[in-house]
Amino acid sequence: MMFLLAKNALSSLKIRNIQQIMARQSHVKRSLDFHDKYGDAVLASGTTFCVVAWVFLTTQMGIEWNPSPVGRVTPIEWNDE
Repeated sequence: MMFLLAKNALSSLKIRNIQQIMARQSHVKRSLDFHDKYGDAVLASGTTFCVVAWVFLTTQMGIEWNPSPVGRVTPIEWNDE
């Protein structure tokens, strides 16, 4: 009996209507935020910047990237003293 009273009391509070309103609002197209407007452009420009920076670093800075010493290093004679 208490269960039926509680059920009727809750249904009189129109919980279903609140749930329906929330469901309708979740399907409404919201306005675009910063990430929706500019997210792809920011990602593309950041990727481009990083690629250009690494290409410049690896080709123009004159850094030797761990070359192999084979053929350039000659061993010296061993001295047993």
